[in-house]
Parts: sequence; C-alpha cells; structure tokens
Amino acid sequence: MRPTPDGFAQWCREACLALPGSAVDWPWGPDSHVFRIHGKMFALLWHNARVSEHMIVNLKAEPDEVPLLIANYEVVGPGFHMNKRHWITVELCPAADLDFVEELIEDSYDNVVAGLPARLRSSLQSLMVQPSPGRYLAVPSAGA
Repeated sequence: MRPTPDGFAQWCREACLALPGSAVDWPWGPDSHVFRIHGKMFALLWHNARVSEHMIVNLKAEPDEVPLLIANYEVVGPGFHMNKRHWITVELCPAADLDFVEELIEDSYDNVVAGLPARLRSSLQSLMVQPSPGRYLAVPSAGA
C-alpha cells in the first residue's frame, strides 16, 4: 500500500533503518534525520521549503550516475547543501516511485559501506546474508 504524503517520511525512515548496522541521529534538530553506517552518513531526511513542499532525502550516488539520475527522473535533483558530484536530493512526493527510491537508498548505503575500512566492512558481514547476487538481507538475531 502506498503511503500518504505525510507517510513518506516514515516510509523513508523505515527503509533506511532496515539496512544492516544503520543508525539515526539528529545533529541539526528533530526535523533532520541523519542515517549512518559506522558513523558515515548515507542519507539525510529533512524538509526545506526552498527545495520542495515535500520531505526530501539526500543520498550518495556514483559520480558518473548523478547527471543521468538528475536528467531522467523529475524527483531527483543535485544534492542540496551537499557535494553535487557525489550526492543527489530526492523529493518524497506523490510522483516518487517508491521502489526506485528504495533502490537509491540501498545504493547510497552500499556506496558508503564500500568506502569503509575493511575491518568495519567485515563486521557488517555477520549482519547480512546474500540470497542472490547484489541483494543483502538482515539475518534475524537469535532472540527473534
């Protein structure tokens, strides 16, 4: 079921926190959710009326993909207040394809994980299994 416009932020929070080892903090106040893996930001969920009437999420992308994403998807723009070579801003509006946005969130997470030191990347392996190429699922804890 597609969330209501007010539910897009909650949907995005859940999608980010579902990724293994992810955590959230609020360094700029309660309306700016920063999602991190081992202290490195992979998503910033917030609202800025200068950008959109809707919530937005900044995500890390491959530099060669950034111009293509911006050119081909109306809900994707250059990373607002971010390095425009590495970051995009996605508008969480009714026109947003949630499967596509979820893929962008996962790609952002993967981009940040790829830049972590090997010892930190290996610590994430205990949280993941790989059921098929390119897709990771969280492993349920023993108490679940």
